[in-house]
Amino acid sequence: MDLALVEAERAGDLGEVPIGAVVVDSGGEVLARAGNRTLGLRDPTAHAELLAIRAACAKLGSERLSGCDLYVTLEPCAMCAAAISFARIRRLYFGAGDPKGGAIEHGPRFFAQPTCHHAPEVVGGMGETKAATLLRAFFASRR
Repeated sequence: MDLALVEAERAGDLGEVPIGAVVVDSGGEVLARAGNRTLGLRDPTAHAELLAIRAACAKLGSERLSGCDLYVTLEPCAMCAAAISFARIRRLYFGAGDPKGGAIEHGPRFFAQPTCHHAPEVVGGMGETKAATLLRAFFASRR
């Protein structure tokens, strides 16, 4: 999670919402890391999770990340939850919960739906204080 928090800080330094993500294989090797880039790439799908998943898939040469874990600083949205499911991520670790836009423990609870293809093991609250502090400071500076 520490690496995901570094990516979140980098994203925030670029004026992006400070969210970071890291994909790790079953042996603990970091396959990919990314921060939000929706503004810089002018792409509404350039969430940290999607960028990290895409990079990890490219590195492995596969559309599946079975046996891999994803660390992300904020509870994923529905779009990212779908990508996590389709990529067959083994475990999802996330920092701060997101009552407004989250789709894991809030909102649609994507992995609990009968139409969900694959539900990873989920661990929430990892690095929650630091992740939430980064987000609060970012949005406070915008007001």
